[in-house]
Amino acid sequence: MTTASDLALPAAAALWGAAAGALLPRAAYRFSAPAGEPWHDTCPAGHRIEGWLGRARCTPCTPATDRRNGTEQGYDVALAEAVREEPYRRTTDLAARYGPRAVLLALATALACVALALATGTRPELAVWLLLAPVGVLLAVVDFRVQRLPDPLTLPLAAAALALLGVAALLPEHAGDWLTSLYAALALGAGYLVLFLVNPGGMGFGDVKLALGTGAVLGWYGWPTVLLGTFAGFLCGALYGGALVVVRRAGRKTAIAFGPFLIAGAFAGLLIGARTA
Repeated sequence: MTTASDLALPAAAALWGAAAGALLPRAAYRFSAPAGEPWHDTCPAGHRIEGWLGRARCTPCTPATDRRNGTEQGYDVALAEAVREEPYRRTTDLAARYGPRAVLLALATALACVALALATGTRPELAVWLLLAPVGVLLAVVDFRVQRLPDPLTLPLAAAALALLGVAALLPEHAGDWLTSLYAALALGAGYLVLFLVNPGGMGFGDVKLALGTGAVLGWYGWPTVLLGTFAGFLCGALYGGALVVVRRAGRKTAIAFGPFLIAGAFAGLLIGARTA
């Protein structure tokens, strides 16, 4: 029978995930710049963005409405011209919001954190998974939008995963091995580097750097988990690419963002590895 104590851990994980995910939209927009371009520092209307965390809404772009006569003030002129034929509610949204919706990122991060909590239980590595989950969601969103995995996210992810798992390895009741995490990070990174060198058009160098972090995470639960998570990532990517070809939205040589599937595979492998550890 499920008790209140059984629900406390996933409930806390959900609250953490929702709170962390709600802070991601601004970073998702700022990092979603095509390769070779600097990170976004202004909204689409040209107003400067301050900070990296929080909702992706621009206060100067939000119209001040006089409800007595229905007039709208405060638009950027060019932006208002571009959306002038939209209904008021939709126009307001287009003018003010410049990134993904906070509620969607909060929901995705909360669901990921709940799944991790249910699979891992009260073992100390759960804290590591919960801290890394929002970064994984952010990376997946950015890569899906512009096919770019930012170095300020991928490289610190690998370093943070190894450092935090090193701390978890010192605590009682952990279920993993830190040295295997280190070796798996190096092995998976090297494997993806080979794929990049063989076919640079099919594998980005950002995927190589991301593989360091996913290898560290998967390696915590052993080599079978590494193989499972890696296979799951390639399988998800192949299914997605095949579906795009079937519906004629892509050709056989069309490049797709692989980062989200690399992360999804690592997530699936992590859930199974944690459950069976």
